[in-house]
Amino acid sequence: MIDIIIDNYFIIFEKLGERIEGLYENLITTPTPEAFHEIQKLKQEMIFLRKSIWPLREVTSALERGESSLISDSTGIYFRDVYDHTIQVIDTMETFRDLLSGMVDIYLSSVSNKMNEVMKVLTIIATIFIPLTFITGIYGMNFKYMPELEWRWGYWGVLMAMVVIMSGMIIYFRKKRWL
Repeated sequence: MIDIIIDNYFIIFEKLGERIEGLYENLITTPTPEAFHEIQKLKQEMIFLRKSIWPLREVTSALERGESSLISDSTGIYFRDVYDHTIQVIDTMETFRDLLSGMVDIYLSSVSNKMNEVMKVLTIIATIFIPLTFITGIYGMNFKYMPELEWRWGYWGVLMAMVVIMSGMIIYFRKKRWL
């Protein structure tokens, strides 16, 4: 009876292994919040299985040692086999738990990398517009004696300077491969 119970754990872990493998492939290609929730659900299932397997290990260990007078030496071989299967189930469970923990790390790294890419783009845009905002701020002041206000081509000159600065920054960012 104990052997059947333990052998059924192999079937459960085979199905869990297929789910974990599919989830891992999904996580590598497209890390989504749904995948993260599935990982959390699988981790909870592993905790539940762990709570049911560890006591079984203790029982099979006691039976394998033959401490009871009700167990003959000839059945000790079978109990050793059952104990070995229990250890294999526990090893499989621990391997899956490690895989799931690694998958959480992969998900968090992927999300962090995406956020870093977004922050990089926003930083580049802000860096381009800061000098333009500065120039606009200076020429937006209403002083009576600003030198360039009386020039015929002053407006177009400042506008061209702003385009040159923006173009120069974009060229620089492309050479650095930031853009």
